[in-house]
Amino acid sequence: MRRLLLLLPMTWVLAGCPVDFQGWGGMKQQAKALPYRESPFFADDRAMRQPPPGTVPRDRRGKDRFFLTGKDTPDGGFVDAIPLTLTREIVESGRKSFDIYCAACHGILGDGDAQVARNMGLREPPSLLDLPPYPDGYYYEVISVGYGLMPAYAEKLTPEQRWAVVAYVRALQESQRARLEDVPPEARPLLLKEGTP
Repeated sequence: MRRLLLLLPMTWVLAGCPVDFQGWGGMKQQAKALPYRESPFFADDRAMRQPPPGTVPRDRRGKDRFFLTGKDTPDGGFVDAIPLTLTREIVESGRKSFDIYCAACHGILGDGDAQVARNMGLREPPSLLDLPPYPDGYYYEVISVGYGLMPAYAEKLTPEQRWAVVAYVRALQESQRARLEDVPPEARPLLLKEGTP
């Protein structure tokens, strides 16, 4: 019986009982700073702090600024070329992301012919094939931060995926403007077999 009485307090401790030992209410009641709340600890009474200058998020280590922003100068000049080694796999991954996020409004071919686009009351999405010759960094920024009614996709697509979408948009533009003379001679018979361009 005496052992049972000694085990009872130990059971409470091991079970995580919220009993206040030594003036501490346990982890549930501990003092902490919640985002967007006041905190008297700091002079400006804000709990959220600015990161120290030069801080880089873990997932962005080792990547250039122009890779993450699409701009090569601090005043906002866009990069002219995609900062990835373009392979068929990258363009295919760009196609998959384009089909998921972009084709609903811009159309499968990027020509703006989509049911969603036809039902938009304010302004239809533009054809990606008829745009002025913007640099690749411009397309990257539009995908990242949005434009007009188009939302930002930075939270849905990684920087690599956004650049892959840019590569696919470029491939779409080239394919829709291509002439038979632009196709390598060894591939022309295959195109002619499938149908006259």
